[in-house]
Amino acid sequence: MIRALPADDRLRIAVLAHLHHPVVPPFAGGMESHTAHLVDGLAARGHDVTLFAKQGSEATCRVEPVLARSYAVDGYPDSDGRDRQHLVLDSAMARAVRRIRGERFDAVLNNSLSPVPHRELAGVPTLHVLHTPVLPRLAEIFGAPGWSPDSAHRHVTVSHANASAWRQWLPEVDVVHNGITLDSWRAGAGPLRGTAAWTGRITPEKGTHLAIAAARATNMKLKIAGPIQDRDYFSALVEPELDADIIYLGHLDQGELGAMIASAQVFISSPLWEEPFGLTTLEAIACGTPVAALPFGAMTEIINRHSGVLATGPDAGSLARAVLGARELDRGKVRASVRSFSLDSMIDAYEGHLRSVVPMPQCTPGRLS
Repeated sequence: MIRALPADDRLRIAVLAHLHHPVVPPFAGGMESHTAHLVDGLAARGHDVTLFAKQGSEATCRVEPVLARSYAVDGYPDSDGRDRQHLVLDSAMARAVRRIRGERFDAVLNNSLSPVPHRELAGVPTLHVLHTPVLPRLAEIFGAPGWSPDSAHRHVTVSHANASAWRQWLPEVDVVHNGITLDSWRAGAGPLRGTAAWTGRITPEKGTHLAIAAARATNMKLKIAGPIQDRDYFSALVEPELDADIIYLGHLDQGELGAMIASAQVFISSPLWEEPFGLTTLEAIACGTPVAALPFGAMTEIINRHSGVLATGPDAGSLARAVLGARELDRGKVRASVRSFSLDSMIDAYEGHLRSVVPMPQCTPGRLS
């Protein structure tokens, strides 16, 4: 349970969300889920939190919309489309930054992927959360001749695996593992033998097609859930495989998702990129469902010998062998291994980092005025 703070220990915090999607369930991806839990957790402790996000976002704190919900972001545009899209998103983020500078916040928590806060919050106490591997537009900023981190800024990322790439520019980047509300993900009455689950954004880098191949190779039925964010990929490599054994259930809410995962004998995680964290994997472990995963990114930090099996390579055959090993693990030990990834632990860490950027004395309001 999130513990409340005494009144004189609270901060006024502005949170910048990623603007591709509203922060509203069912979440479009891990970033939206992370932002929702982060702002709700900080608000529950008594902090005065304002979320600057896409219209339609919902939270227990104040929400300030900065981009119309009707603006659709194309995940894979051509170069001209990408430039036009960046202009719209950057303009919206710049509006949010101007509004933040006009109010009396103690600190800013940048939970976006935008370069704008790194350029336009100079001198403002800011904690930047780096959710992805190094993005080209951020690399342009950090790699510019003479660039050095702003003395008012701190940087954290979500895994040690992700930190290793960022330390070329940010040697002092810290790690805060994502956390979840453990009681929201519960073990089921018993798994359906011969069934597997896969959840997440349906895009090439998430490897849904490899999960399907591994399920077929092990004679497992597979239930798939998540938003289709690359329609061409879905149409080419996922949809043709759908049948009585490989079923796509759509974009489920958390209750439906938890029930699906908890009823599976094994959860398949198939990232084909250096996965920065992997919230869906953590949610499966919280349900007591053992995980078979490709060995990329943060998978080695989330999965241990009690909670799952890592494939020895990036191919479907290796993943199938991991499925065979993982599906027989003790589900009680699987669930027990998730305890260090609680939401409360995550909020503790973010509170500490936010306080580290706030000038002394810590409890004087209006430090950004």
